[in-house]
Amino acid sequence: MSAGSLFLISAPSGAGKTSLVDALIKAADNGKQQKLCVSVSHTTRPKRPGEVDGTNYHFISPQAFSRMVTQGDFLEHAEVFGNYYGTSKAWVSERLQQGWNVILEIDWQGAAQVKQIMPESVSIFILPPSLEALRARLTSRGQDDTDTIEKRMAEAVNELSHYQQADYLLVNDDFELALSRLQAIIAHGHYQPSATEQAAIDALLQSLLP
Repeated sequence: MSAGSLFLISAPSGAGKTSLVDALIKAADNGKQQKLCVSVSHTTRPKRPGEVDGTNYHFISPQAFSRMVTQGDFLEHAEVFGNYYGTSKAWVSERLQQGWNVILEIDWQGAAQVKQIMPESVSIFILPPSLEALRARLTSRGQDDTDTIEKRMAEAVNELSHYQQADYLLVNDDFELALSRLQAIIAHGHYQPSATEQAAIDALLQSLLP
């Protein structure tokens, strides 16, 4: 059995990363992509309405998280908005050895950590079509107050500034198009944007970053 591949998917909050990954997994369950799974991170963040422990995250206490860090249980871990997130080293290793392609939904800090340990992993960064669209998506979720949204917008610009660390950039403007390109990367380990697409991405980056 050949080992699976590890895919690191990053994006600023509100760019649609989770929706794309959910659609990707649904397609895999329908037989379009085989043996594809998402790592479930450990976090100290409180559960949001509708979230399920063990499905969305493994929700643990800060003390338990600290013990796991000390024991070297995490492939990567990071602090985001005052909460801690970590990826189980043993779980990822086991799935890869079983031939699964594993997706990590991860911030740029975590992706950088994993790349140092596993340089063969494939990193993908999801870009929003504009900062205005990003703000609208954050507001429409109805999960955060105004102050939190402003903090997320500020953090989004910081996150976007690390786009060069990724192997691939995808713009989540047309959802189905972004999904098809993401599927191509997962299936073939490669995606080459056309010259026109690359020019559009370059122009978008100039508008997103100060």
